Amino acid sequence: LKKISKDILDNQIDSINKLEKSFDKNFESIIDFLGKIKGRIIITGIGKSAIIGMKISATLNSTGSPSIFMHGSDALHGDLGVITKDDVVLCFSKSGNNTETIDLVKQIKKLKINLIGITSVKDSFLGKKSDKSIVYKIEKEACPNDLAPTTSTGIQLLLCDIISVCLMTLKKFDKKSFATLHPSGSLGKKLITKVKDLIDVKNVPAIQIGSKF
Repeated sequence: LKKISKDILDNQIDSINKLEKSFDKNFESIIDFLGKIKGRIIITGIGKSAIIGMKISATLNSTGSPSIFMHGSDALHGDLGVITKDDVVLCFSKSGNNTETIDLVKQIKKLKINLIGITSVKDSFLGKKSDKSIVYKIEKEACPNDLAPTTSTGIQLLLCDIISVCLMTLKKFDKKSFATLHPSGSLGKKLITKVKDLIDVKNVPAIQIGSKF
């Protein structure tokens, strides 16, 4: 088990090292574009990529970049209606060639909405049809059968966090901004709680001079 764990970790580290090559001028232009849009960042995907998409949408919302998650399958059954002309779609798909993703990309292009593909296959349908794309290299999944999304979803998640942090830095989203969107929970309480919130200044215990009690 120790060897299996080390092999998985080495696999992930190798993919992370390869991911660094994706941070080129193309990546910078995508971040700059996302930071200037008037609408929202629509995140979509199928299968495990969709689950990663839900997380990144939540992270974007909490760090100053309005976002909506739209499941790829639901999009083809009416949810495409959530997209406006001011939005941009980020579509996640490791292969970029599965049937649902192909159908989804075709419909998004018909709507003439900006599409950014995030895939591991540059020449995939998603990679070719996207207005811009981020390509991450995956030699193999950590799964011993090279089938279950493991390394690929880990890289997708890391890439999503990088995009979010780059955008919040670009927008100068500071602790005060963070607190505004996180009024509850331990993080929110830590950031916004002040002494006046804990003390009732109108009901301060006092004793009169000369009192015997």
